[in-house]
Amino acid sequence: MKKYLSIHNIAKIAVLAAIAAVLMIIDVPIFVAPSFYKLDVSDLPCLIGGFSMGGVPCVFIIIIKIILKLLFKPTSTAFVGEMAALVCSLAFCLPASYIYKKNRTKKGAIKAMVISTIIVTVVSCLANYLFIIPAYVNLFHMPLEAIIAAGKEIFPIINNKLDFVLLCVAPFNLIKYILVDILSLVSYKHVSPLLKS
Repeated sequence: MKKYLSIHNIAKIAVLAAIAAVLMIIDVPIFVAPSFYKLDVSDLPCLIGGFSMGGVPCVFIIIIKIILKLLFKPTSTAFVGEMAALVCSLAFCLPASYIYKKNRTKKGAIKAMVISTIIVTVVSCLANYLFIIPAYVNLFHMPLEAIIAAGKEIFPIINNKLDFVLLCVAPFNLIKYILVDILSLVSYKHVSPLLKS
């Protein structure tokens, strides 16, 4: 643990978490999901931290990111959104960090991001089906039918919760994490020397 939490790494964790928190606050709806699903690229600094320092510092970046976000923009989802962000960030960044550690090349990074994008999409679908959507229904007394109807406005073939997850949640997360992958490929080469210095 000491090697992961050197003064140098603590400074990098703090900077990356602060950037991630700002990116988490800047969120926008996208066309494949109802407006209450917001896209942000806050996992970009988390992934870069994971590639640079490994899985343990990456976990700290993710946790601090969410805490900082809550300080600047309090929850509007009774912490359901933040829990979902935590689960998805871990499901995306940790496998990518582990795979990249085994093969620290551009090809290794691409492989890591492709596999992690698939993992996080599956995890997000399961989490939405089993936990997130039921939590919104129970905490906000939002009828499940209303959530399904919001999806049906985008994709008329949606008739139930499973359809909603497969046709709204899965594409939403694929778009989000492919965007993070592309930004990581573009920026890591430029950011990496700064993190090593």
